[in-house]
Amino acid sequence: MAYPLSVLDLASVGSGSTPTQALRNTTELAQLAERLGYTRFWLAEHHGMPSIASSAPEILIGHVASTTKRIRVGSGGIMLPNHVPLMLAERFHTLEALHPGRIDLGIGRAPGTDPATVRALRPFDAEQFPEQLAELRTLSRGEYRDDHPFRTIRVVPDDVALPPIWLLGSSGASARLAGSLGMGYSFASHFSLAPPRPAFRAYRESFQPSEQFPEPHAILAVSVVCADTDERADWLARSMDLAWVRLVRGEFGRLPSPEDATAYPYTPQEQTVVRARRALQLIGSPVTVRAGIDALVQETGANEVMATSMMHSHAERIRSCELLAESFGLRAHP
Repeated sequence: MAYPLSVLDLASVGSGSTPTQALRNTTELAQLAERLGYTRFWLAEHHGMPSIASSAPEILIGHVASTTKRIRVGSGGIMLPNHVPLMLAERFHTLEALHPGRIDLGIGRAPGTDPATVRALRPFDAEQFPEQLAELRTLSRGEYRDDHPFRTIRVVPDDVALPPIWLLGSSGASARLAGSLGMGYSFASHFSLAPPRPAFRAYRESFQPSEQFPEPHAILAVSVVCADTDERADWLARSMDLAWVRLVRGEFGRLPSPEDATAYPYTPQEQTVVRARRALQLIGSPVTVRAGIDALVQETGANEVMATSMMHSHAERIRSCELLAESFGLRAHP
């Protein structure tokens, strides 16, 4: 079974490290992903989270694209209700002009943060997402009617178009919209408890071909912890066990180490949280992880898989990326 393999990065910040170092780690990971033959490198948008440094993905996209040569770089995603459509259009026109044919615009409707930070990001209204998306595309194309107040607005650079747009989802709510607009679709199985198969079916059933997407293209995002052995991977995955427990309690901090997570005394209720979140992850040796990904692709019909690895150690995350590429037989570039 052959399909493209890509990377989703959140610039994770482990205990004992700093966000600045995490951003440097992101650059190194992107360069490695390109050398190993991954298809895309996407960056997420999160705000006010000490364990995640990717708060400004559009800036990171430009930086990563300038330090790589071939791999597609994009947002996974830009949370549209946090942004003014005109400024977003200008930023991604600029990225497309600087790095033609290499930029992806993945768009979501969630805030990507806590309620207090949502208020600081104002305004946020996810119900207006379809209208914001339409405004973004119409501004980019300059297609307003002669009597519209925005008819004279010009998005500059005006000699390029928006890069390909992907709608991101974790519940299936955006699947039919993505299909009807002839866009790509990506489902966040790395954190969503909802099954992806119904969303992918809805996307394909509603799909209308477009210039950028003559055929439907569905990406399945998965959480991966890959190590040389199943036992080693299980130990490394304990960081996220404790991270999820703390997140459920509303506690935000750096990603804990496997040692700290192993020493933590989980209550029965917390063990239930851990089991539920472990079910969303693919943890193990290259053989184990590859078999799990193949099974998900066969079940969902995904066209592409995007792996994200929240691990305390950057070196272990690098190793996970290498092992996964090897298991898929990706072609390395010099």
